[in-house]
Amino acid sequence: MKYLLKFFCLLFLFGNASAQYPNRPIKFVMAYPPAGSSDVLARPIANEMTKGLGQPVLLEYKPGAGSTIAADFTAKSPPDGYTVVLLLTAHAINATLMPKLPYDTVKDFTPITLAAVAPLVVEVHADSPIRTLRDLIDAAKADKGKLNYASAGPGNTSHLGVELFKMTVGVDMTHVPYKGSGPAITAILSREVDLMFDAIGSSLPQIQAGKFRAIAVTTAARAAVLPNVPTVIESGVPGFDVSVWYGIFAAPGTPQPIVQKLNAEFVRAMNVPEVKKQIESSGYQVVGSTPAELDAHVRAEIPRWARVVKAAGVTAQ
Repeated sequence: MKYLLKFFCLLFLFGNASAQYPNRPIKFVMAYPPAGSSDVLARPIANEMTKGLGQPVLLEYKPGAGSTIAADFTAKSPPDGYTVVLLLTAHAINATLMPKLPYDTVKDFTPITLAAVAPLVVEVHADSPIRTLRDLIDAAKADKGKLNYASAGPGNTSHLGVELFKMTVGVDMTHVPYKGSGPAITAILSREVDLMFDAIGSSLPQIQAGKFRAIAVTTAARAAVLPNVPTVIESGVPGFDVSVWYGIFAAPGTPQPIVQKLNAEFVRAMNVPEVKKQIESSGYQVVGSTPAELDAHVRAEIPRWARVVKAAGVTAQ
């Protein structure tokens, strides 16, 4: 009887909390530093959600360890909907890359929505002699390992996408990892590295300013914001199709009424015309899935990237 009473008390408290949600600020955790692709996507969404929910939605940065710091923080947060995290494709990659994760990639997160997808853009400094993907392949083959490429961190799509490319075309390049797209972009600007396969949202301003040269995009179709840049497939690498996805998650056990409210609000915010225009002008494609669709997507992505990790012999650094 005592335990039954406790159960009903907890049920009442959760139900009451859900009904009042939100009544204080929401942490929107970023797994990468400011100025990266996560930041570019999250800022307009957070600003619009602040208006819609009547409570601040505040970006909180917890970069490092291939997004696992932010993921672990969220997985261990109270299941009250006041902490959500934006995780990228690396979240699924890490399930294989880091076998001793402090959390379960599927069970320890409550899916909210698949927010958006975007291509990677193959880019070099504007002064680089590399002008096409063919030039890149030829340079890499001519001097094995001499070319170095930046990534937003070990196991990030900007890392594994290049590893898949290397396996596909039979070249070798040296990996130089950074803690997010922002620092990696700085490295290209300073000519510290030769190239990067970056999420289009974070590098587009540099491309448009003429500081970077975009030589290809990694999706099967060209990017609407870079219509004159060919795909990797068009550049002579059949079947190469890689995109970055951005999923929003809460802590495990978050009550369904809160999950539904968060899902509805994220989807609404992303589809406000001026917000959607801002997001898509940065190279993203808004998705706004259901929680179930995001869950299915993550489960499918884990084995897909496991094959790349194992075939390339990639290990966490």
